[in-house]
Amino acid sequence: MDAWTLGMTWLDYAAVAVFAASGALAAARRNHDVVTFGFFAAVTGVGGGALRDLLIGAPVFWVKQPAYVLVCLAAALMVWLFGSGRWRETILVWLDALGMAAYSVVGAAKAEALGIPALAALVMGVLTATFGGVVRDVLAGEPSVLLRREVYVSAAVLGAGAYVVLRAAGLGASPAGLIAMAAAFSLRGGAIIWRWTLPGFPDHRRRVER
Repeated sequence: MDAWTLGMTWLDYAAVAVFAASGALAAARRNHDVVTFGFFAAVTGVGGGALRDLLIGAPVFWVKQPAYVLVCLAAALMVWLFGSGRWRETILVWLDALGMAAYSVVGAAKAEALGIPALAALVMGVLTATFGGVVRDVLAGEPSVLLRREVYVSAAVLGAGAYVVLRAAGLGASPAGLIAMAAAFSLRGGAIIWRWTLPGFPDHRRRVER
């Protein structure tokens, strides 16, 4: 196994872990039991990657490697044991941002490695990075990330797009992945700190009423 493949494997596990932790923290907000913690963590941790694999015709990664599910359950247990406190909401937001940035690159890289065209690889990166969070929000009864005006999906697009473009320009997979992940995390981090949003569709009816 070469260094890049090994690095991507560890990054994949890390992204699953932080997404799983964000799922467990969402369960904590609703005061669910430990079994629900594990369910939220697993669905959030592997949901995006499972959708990606189904769409590109690859073996679903967690079925072939059950260790991913164990990572999700371990993350849920850690949250159950240490996830109380006023800082919980902040941790949830930043874990989600980190997982999104990592998964946008992991998803695009896996699609690219299987010969998927560049545009489709970008889409796979975005789906990998966002679908688990969408499922988590639906299960937790929270507004979906897709329905918020804050910068979230755009950050995933930036990460996956940057990776695809840098690879097309001839940059190695490892530096391209690091740059793309940093770009996605920086954009999402800026949105968290400074509340960046994209412009909404103008409501002309309100203008007429005024």
